[in-house]
Amino acid sequence: MAIVARLFRDACGGRLRHRKLVFGIAVGVSQFLLIVTLIIACHNTAINTSTNNINNCIQKYEQNTDYFPTKIKITHAIGLTVEYYKHYKVVTIKNPWQNAKTTFKYALVQCGTPTPKGFNQAQVITVPINSIVSLSTTHLPHLAKLGVVDKLIGISNSKQVNTREVVERIKAGKVTQVGNNANVDIEKLLELNPDLVTTFGTGDSQTDNYAKLTEAGLKVGINAEYMEDTPLGRSEWLKFTALFFNKEEQAEKIFQEITHKYEQVSQKVKSVKNRPTVFVGFNFKGTWFMPGGKSYVAKYLADAGANYLWSDNKFSGSLPLSFEVVLERAANADYWLNFSQSWLSLQDLLAEDNRYADFKAVKTGNLYNNNARVNESGGNDYWEGGISNPDTVLSDLSKILHPEILLNHKLFYYHKISK
Repeated sequence: MAIVARLFRDACGGRLRHRKLVFGIAVGVSQFLLIVTLIIACHNTAINTSTNNINNCIQKYEQNTDYFPTKIKITHAIGLTVEYYKHYKVVTIKNPWQNAKTTFKYALVQCGTPTPKGFNQAQVITVPINSIVSLSTTHLPHLAKLGVVDKLIGISNSKQVNTREVVERIKAGKVTQVGNNANVDIEKLLELNPDLVTTFGTGDSQTDNYAKLTEAGLKVGINAEYMEDTPLGRSEWLKFTALFFNKEEQAEKIFQEITHKYEQVSQKVKSVKNRPTVFVGFNFKGTWFMPGGKSYVAKYLADAGANYLWSDNKFSGSLPLSFEVVLERAANADYWLNFSQSWLSLQDLLAEDNRYADFKAVKTGNLYNNNARVNESGGNDYWEGGISNPDTVLSDLSKILHPEILLNHKLFYYHKISK
């Protein structure tokens, strides 16, 4: 039977055709029949495995077949569009970074079908992909929500990760750290040979890595979620990730649920008469960067029932202000939110700058920061999972500003700074 076991192992390893099998007198008829049975079983298993490994490829292309019966609709994100054709879909990134003069376009072609004309090789990506490297932690919750964390083989920095399913995969040694921005390790990426690398751009050729990745022959997807001016717009980039996995149906259901929960909370808050005054940020090396009135932060605060003191501003980016300008407007504000991640107590805040004591919010203790979920290496889940879960962030803010509305909600990303 040792001979049988060895032959079965060799056959299943695909090496049977390279061996000359000689059956001597020692191998009886019954053993020979058993070998044949095992080889047939192994062959059948190999066929099934092969079918799984061809990445859901179409075996026989039918020109008139719609290979994407479920289609996503973009309802909140303004920087992302998708057009469906029968066997491919065209994804366009309209605003990849601030003041961008270029767009990115990708043709996602169903495996086993012909490549459409009019696209260069870098733009054509076969779907569904079977492996991915993510160079931003903000993309990781998408993979968890879509149930495809098992396809993740590389990330930029494992220490910053908070997404539980990804942390488990890192601990299991199944994810490689490849660096980020200008320091990304191209050689390591080429060894991994992923079907897709997701990254982001800022428009700075010195730090952006997408050009370098593309030149190396890697398939690159630019995710521009951070350019969206609304929380739901940022969250909807889940659908961008879903397109590469043909997970449209799942993404639509997930985002509909997020949207429903978000709108439920905002509707409850609309009835409040008292809207407490709020300011955010902190003085950093002489400059206080205050989110503009058209930013996603301002949208969060408006939907949470706040009177944001810079809501009248028409800018979507950050306003560089002096300490004195902020103090003049926010000295009597009811709440101060979203300040330095390193401040864990009132003493930390005042040790940084004793002028902070002049704010009413400091005197009353209405200080709440978005660093309740920080891992041991300093990775803040607010900037990772929070982007994918705007309904939870909004619930936190509404609980802080109007605790009587969401009685059963417990703060998740936010916490009150102790004295």
